[in-house]
Amino acid sequence: MYRFLLTPRWWTINVFVALAIPFCLFMGSWQLGRFEDRVDGHRSHQQQAEAAVSAEAVPLETLLPPTTDTVGEVGSVEGRYDPEQELLVPGRTLDGERGFYVLTPLLRDDGEPALPVVRGWLPGEPDPAVVPAPADGEVTVVGLLQAPESPRAVSAPTGLPTGQVGVIGAASLINLLPYDVENAWMTVREVEEPLTAVPPVAPSGTGLDIKAFQNLGYTAEWFVFAAFTVFMWFRLFRREVETVRDAELGIHPDGAAPGAAPRADSEAEAAPEDGDRREPELSGSAAGTTTTPPSA
Repeated sequence: MYRFLLTPRWWTINVFVALAIPFCLFMGSWQLGRFEDRVDGHRSHQQQAEAAVSAEAVPLETLLPPTTDTVGEVGSVEGRYDPEQELLVPGRTLDGERGFYVLTPLLRDDGEPALPVVRGWLPGEPDPAVVPAPADGEVTVVGLLQAPESPRAVSAPTGLPTGQVGVIGAASLINLLPYDVENAWMTVREVEEPLTAVPPVAPSGTGLDIKAFQNLGYTAEWFVFAAFTVFMWFRLFRREVETVRDAELGIHPDGAAPGAAPRADSEAEAAPEDGDRREPELSGSAAGTTTTPPSA
């Protein structure tokens, strides 16, 4: 009964199923692993942010260039602020309130490229009049190292006026500042009033963002594809078995055995309807006519 499995058609079906199911399971497991990595990265970053509140600072040069392991670490650097090149970063939300960052370049004493330092956050629209002036002279800045931003990640606005920037990173700041800029930035851990300290930003690919839940959705899709492949194979197999069994029993697809008498309803269909019947022709007296006998 199952010899149909050896036909070329079923060889093709079986090979496809044998390859499709492991592939779907592999892709689903890979997407699940990506989601778990993002969850672990998010948890690790939260723990790192909590520890950064009281962590001891290390020299900034030991943390550069920023990586997923060094972002959020506490570093210290010496130099002097350049208030003439201060920039405001609009459209930044903190605790559900919209405001802006205050970014002041720090000219480092070691002669390395200037470091963008976010001295804090203020609510409302960007206004230089409400921004407190940075400290004069030599300062030691202690803060959390941050990776350069991407325009897509921060939904950076365009067409900003002079004195504002939408993205914090060397690619955007190099056109606004008259000197080289480090491709990283720092948020000051202890800020001056009325500024609010900016918490560390999770490195790209480590947060529970929309991409993380896309990975989870893709995981479910691949597992569903695997289950659907098994279901369709079983359905085709069962239908083929029923067809073979019917053929062995001599049952046609219409349900009638070969050589069986016509069904009654077929005869009824073949019979003419009453309206199509013709009356037989009558002759003689049966037709209602009389014959006059010959005269004597």
